[in-house]
Amino acid sequence: MSDSEEVQTRVEDGVLIVTINRPEAKNAMNQAAAQGIAAAMDRLESESELRVAILTGAGGTFCSGMDLKGFLRGERPTVEGRGFGGITQWSPKKPLIAAVDGYALAGGMELAMACDLIVANRGAKFGIPEAKRGLAAGAGGLIRLPRQIPSRIAMELALTGDFIDAERAYALGFINDLTDGPAIEGAKALARRIADNGPLAVIASKGVIRDSGTWSDEEMWDKQQGYIANVFSSADAREGALAFAEKRKPNWTGA
Repeated sequence: MSDSEEVQTRVEDGVLIVTINRPEAKNAMNQAAAQGIAAAMDRLESESELRVAILTGAGGTFCSGMDLKGFLRGERPTVEGRGFGGITQWSPKKPLIAAVDGYALAGGMELAMACDLIVANRGAKFGIPEAKRGLAAGAGGLIRLPRQIPSRIAMELALTGDFIDAERAYALGFINDLTDGPAIEGAKALARRIADNGPLAVIASKGVIRDSGTWSDEEMWDKQQGYIANVFSSADAREGALAFAEKRKPNWTGA
């Protein structure tokens, strides 16, 4: 996959780093950037050596939301079947971490909440201010946010459009980790901890946690089995046990 002007990628130790590259527009999401993120996720899925991805923004801002100039031209920053920014209605099997500096607002906050984990600089700001512009947070803000923080706080943020800082977001459990420096450094450290683990186990664990919220008590054990059965019968499971017994680092093959 070749990078576009709007989205740049690089690989570090099995981690795919995806950067929204529109700093002059505070990384506002346009159609080209959405397509670039979707293409990066396809690469994450298709290349076995890639274990985790990080989504971040250039120039000290994560994403300021939808490009309103593009919106006025009739452009929608979505990808068919995947939603806003290429990820709000679809998730890769492998983990995706948001590294947030500056502002994650409107669609930018919705991009962050679509990721599996969030690392943010202490100075970061979050919000879904769509109501201030006569719009609604339709890319997941109204659906996902009450599942990720207390529902009354989610209601307050949606109805007032007010921002919250990273410290409060962390206290609410919305953020996994805070950094004093660039969020990407904390995100890379978290990604390395994930990439050290068995890839099949990571994919299965993400899948169960992501999907099990809709499972009933009667069906949850059978449904979980569909995700984890191949993990326990894999060569990696044997390698993990053997490496533990031999007191060495496992050599994962993803099989």
